[in-house]
Amino acid sequence: MKAILHWALALSAALIASQASAQVTFYEHNNFEGRAFTTNDAVFNFNDIGFNDRASSVVVSHGQWEVCEHAEFHGRCFILRPGYYRSLGEMGMNDRLSSARPVDRHHEENRYAPQPLAPQITFYERDGFQGRAFNVQSDITNFQQFGFNDRASSVIVFGDRWEACEHANFEGRCVILRPGRYPDLNSMGVNNQLSSVRIVHPAARYDDRRYAPPPAPVYDWRRRPQEQLYNVNVSATRAVYAAPQQRCWIEREQVAQPQRGEPNVPGAVIGGVVGGILGHQIGGGSGKDIATIGGVVLGAAVGANAGRDNHPAPVTQNVQRCTTVPAQGRPEYWDVTYYFRGVEHHVQMTAPPGPTVLVNENGEPRL
Repeated sequence: MKAILHWALALSAALIASQASAQVTFYEHNNFEGRAFTTNDAVFNFNDIGFNDRASSVVVSHGQWEVCEHAEFHGRCFILRPGYYRSLGEMGMNDRLSSARPVDRHHEENRYAPQPLAPQITFYERDGFQGRAFNVQSDITNFQQFGFNDRASSVIVFGDRWEACEHANFEGRCVILRPGRYPDLNSMGVNNQLSSVRIVHPAARYDDRRYAPPPAPVYDWRRRPQEQLYNVNVSATRAVYAAPQQRCWIEREQVAQPQRGEPNVPGAVIGGVVGGILGHQIGGGSGKDIATIGGVVLGAAVGANAGRDNHPAPVTQNVQRCTTVPAQGRPEYWDVTYYFRGVEHHVQMTAPPGPTVLVNENGEPRL
């Protein structure tokens, strides 16, 4: 009898501990937006808390949870493992949940919802996702432990936001990275300066100043749980380079001054004045006036033509020259073409593929 009592007490304590460690949060909209409620205990009817048929995304923080479309765990049900479920529409349960409860034992695999992909961030040693890579799926307090301290120059973020900091233990200047491709960390002033990184909770909201500049979109090529894959032959591969650029430089060269073909206006003025003086000295009476006028005309003509037949010496000056040059170095990406079930598909890859690519039922590439 005493042994049975001890067993009952132990089982009760285990159940209490299990339920205390279980936690789930339901959100009104996809991507953990809108109104939310969190529970550690079973909820027999979401209508009691004003959330019936409203849940669109879920975060399972601890334990496993069974979620059902009808009250008191009836109708179609799924078991959710810990993780971030951005859209219940992927399992056909968007805005249909009416009850939920923690479960503490393993069930048949077909009872589980597709497991969400873990958040992932990959750091690269050089710009443009080149050099050694450091792949992370959980919080890292110090890159020094992995030989990657102050080495990251480009980043690819999958799934969720991450906070990356310049010092260990998430200290110093930090920046929040959204899912996408960051080919150059110089743009945010943290090139070769990162020392720690951690996942940002999906429901956390921050001021825009905390975020890095918007990244280029990224395709999440990771394989989903229980996803059937197919090998497909590559039809064509084309290397795509950056657009041609204009290159300019300065040269020193001698430039000949143009020969003077126009009348020398300053010379004409000066010649006219001098000619007038000479004419005025030669004539007398009315003849003196006529000589003065003639001297002005003659002097102006002589002055205007002064220097027209000279050849000026060349001068040395800076001359800018430009030319269009093709982009240099490695291609920006490879455009890969393949056919799956009679449909043409294209995918951009950061490295040339082999003779085949992996795709899922929809023809989407996987690695």
